[in-house]
Amino acid sequence: MDFSASPRTAELTDKVWNFMREKVFPAESVYRDWRAANSAHARPPILEELKEEAKRRGLWNLFLPQESGLTNTEYAAIAEITGWSPVIAPEVMNCNAPDTGNMETLLMFGTDEQKTQWLEPLLAGEIRSAFAMTEPAVASSDARNITTSITRDGDEYVINGRKWWITGVADEACQIFIVMGKTDPDAAPHRQQSMVLVPRDTPGLEIVRHLPIFGYQDQHGHSEIVFENVRVPVTNVLSAEGDGFMIAQARLGPGRIHHAMRAVGMAERALALMVDRAQNREAFGGPLAEQGVVRDLIAQSRIEIDQARLLVLHTAWLIDQHGARGAATEIAAIKVAAPNMATRVIDRAIEVFGGGGVSDDYPLAYFYSWARVLRIVDGPDAVHRRTVARNELRRERPYVG
Repeated sequence: MDFSASPRTAELTDKVWNFMREKVFPAESVYRDWRAANSAHARPPILEELKEEAKRRGLWNLFLPQESGLTNTEYAAIAEITGWSPVIAPEVMNCNAPDTGNMETLLMFGTDEQKTQWLEPLLAGEIRSAFAMTEPAVASSDARNITTSITRDGDEYVINGRKWWITGVADEACQIFIVMGKTDPDAAPHRQQSMVLVPRDTPGLEIVRHLPIFGYQDQHGHSEIVFENVRVPVTNVLSAEGDGFMIAQARLGPGRIHHAMRAVGMAERALALMVDRAQNREAFGGPLAEQGVVRDLIAQSRIEIDQARLLVLHTAWLIDQHGARGAATEIAAIKVAAPNMATRVIDRAIEVFGGGGVSDDYPLAYFYSWARVLRIVDGPDAVHRRTVARNELRRERPYVG
């Protein structure tokens, strides 16, 4: 097994690291200060400046094989680096969720007209998008539970329902929603759902509120929205009626690689901060790094980060070789392993930083909140453990005895 980076990956990771050090990390304080002085969801101008710089450096749409020529395994290394600055770096390289999954969905299932109207401006970074599936009234970890109705009326669909935790909506750049609802409640359980495209300015679409994460209001927002007799043309359906569940499954494989590797990147930055703090902070007659308990925190963190990275890279390789279906167990496993690892590593860094670790003077508090949220988004840990266990129970053994 060869763990060396391909020449293309090595070249790109060097370029990404240079971009991060020269532009992204210095922009973090600019981004933070601008948001503090303006509306919580207004778009800081520094983002547009960085997007143009990323385009100029050839660091644009790297997540999409059709655009970049990268495999999932090759892109994984880049996704990890962007995780060092997860708020800014993915977005300014046009590699941010949910846009990535939505672009993949439009590429796989959109008509030529849908691609021209929505995919092309998304690829250009001119607009953003949202994926509206989760609902407050049902356990949306089982997508069959969703209750939003999509009813055909002549040449239109009429949409009624309530969604929440819909990422990206607070940003005015979010111009198109992919909405999942039921078109045929009497069909087989996995054929009841469909996905339709709903432009932001469609009458009847109401943005109710923007939900905080552990008190943080992200610039792009995580919102609750209501659809009341929202009408869109039937040509706005993705693929065909009844394909919603299939589409939801198809968009998750590569996206989970991106999320998991960004979690690895967050953990690496937390470990770097922990090591620097331990070497430069003194207590009990010497640097914290001389304390056995602190060394144990550092060692455990290094071991767990490397374990998670290898599992994610193996999963990316399986997807490249066999598609998402051939890596179903591993995709579920990394969704549990990477955010849990990141949560533990970031918590250890907070312990070494003490009070500073839970303040906004360092990125650790936000990292911790987002790592914990990653254990819920795209399905909670329990659902993915269920998948892993189900597949494990079916596995044939070479010997039992």
